[in-house]
Amino acid sequence: MQIGKSIRLERIFNRETERTIIVPMDHGISVGPIEGLQDMREAVGDMVKGGANAVLMHKGLVRCGHRMEGRDVGLIVHLSASTSLSPFPNAKTLVGTVEDGIRLGADAVSVHVNLGDETESRMLKDLGDVASCAQGWGIPVLAMVYARGPKVKSEFDPETVAHCARVGEELGADIVKVPYTGDIDSFGRVVDGCCIPVVIAGGPKLDSTRDFLQMVSDSLKAGGSGLSVGRNVFQHKNRVKLVEALHKIVHEDEGVDEALAYIGE
Repeated sequence: MQIGKSIRLERIFNRETERTIIVPMDHGISVGPIEGLQDMREAVGDMVKGGANAVLMHKGLVRCGHRMEGRDVGLIVHLSASTSLSPFPNAKTLVGTVEDGIRLGADAVSVHVNLGDETESRMLKDLGDVASCAQGWGIPVLAMVYARGPKVKSEFDPETVAHCARVGEELGADIVKVPYTGDIDSFGRVVDGCCIPVVIAGGPKLDSTRDFLQMVSDSLKAGGSGLSVGRNVFQHKNRVKLVEALHKIVHEDEGVDEALAYIGE
């Protein structure tokens, strides 16, 4: 691996645990300035205080989230977008380039692909093209790959999720983000079928902090490399403590009960 890519990946992954806590903050294009993301500098600051390894956002928000103080944090610039107002919200299009990420100081870039959508072929080409370009620059690529389309019965089906992870790997991603399949054994098969780090998505906001922490813990037991979760983190009523609890689970192998007690729940 190129030394530049290795150095950048070490800004996203803990060197000792080889795991990561990534907090996506790219929701504004999809659904607008939702709760938790109105003040980007405060939001990023809270994630850093808690011990997140990296944040993920679109190119225009980097300036809004730059704090000019405190501990450093990994930066992933997201290159895909669509809005909930579109008749085709699952059709992601590229809105940035690898070079945009480099100019902004990013440690990685990310691309979103929805398998099964009518525009799947274009999204696959976009991921492949970005991965080829990023390889030349030594920039890691995070592929967010989900199954969403008329032929998809369940985006959480283990075989479907394993297919999603394999697509990211085969098209040149360095990290792949997929939904959790619901249990350790089935997610273990997803991880086994992929030779790059697999991180879990958060999905819709959960009502139970315990359920969320249990999902993270179980994904790690299955061989996962951490999480890339947005709303379940930055919209939590005590988000700094939550990230600290996630750090205990992801990087210190603490149990869910201990992490919940730390939050005070």
